[in-house]
Amino acid sequence: MKKIALLIMSAFILNASFAQKMDKPVTVGGAPMYASKDIIDNAVNSADHKTLVAAVKAAGLVETLKSAGPFTVFAPTDEAFAKLPAGTVESLVKPENKATLTRILTYHVVAGKWDVAALTKLIKDGNGTAEIKTVSGGILKASMKGSKIMLTDEKGGMSTITIKNVYQSNGVIHVIDTVVLPS
Repeated sequence: MKKIALLIMSAFILNASFAQKMDKPVTVGGAPMYASKDIIDNAVNSADHKTLVAAVKAAGLVETLKSAGPFTVFAPTDEAFAKLPAGTVESLVKPENKATLTRILTYHVVAGKWDVAALTKLIKDGNGTAEIKTVSGGILKASMKGSKIMLTDEKGGMSTITIKNVYQSNGVIHVIDTVVLPS
């Protein structure tokens, strides 16, 4: 009976993944995310990622995230940015803080296409923790709490992947509930 349940669950998961890859969209922030579009073309439509999109524009990273990649983006929601101390976002998007903003944003990006299956394997192979090198050169630590993947930043802050495997033409997005920060 257990084997049948596992087979059914596996088939469901594979079918869901296949459906999105066939361009049946996942909804993020009230908008469909199409696997045939790049990270930027999808993100601009999410009502939950207006702050992230504005920050990416201010940092001059639009063309990079429209390129072939592949990239894995841990995308903080507007609520995640709202957890930062008052005035932080407004300060970071100023031209004189572009280098700091770029470092923070690229800390949310990993080279390659790391879906949840790949991240889970990495965590299991690491006996419960995996170190992931970000595009900024920093390290995120990934672990699991039940079935959820948790990210720990270099300052000890934690974030949870709340929406996983949003496939893009140039990578994959995982929505996260807290901004992760490099040291």
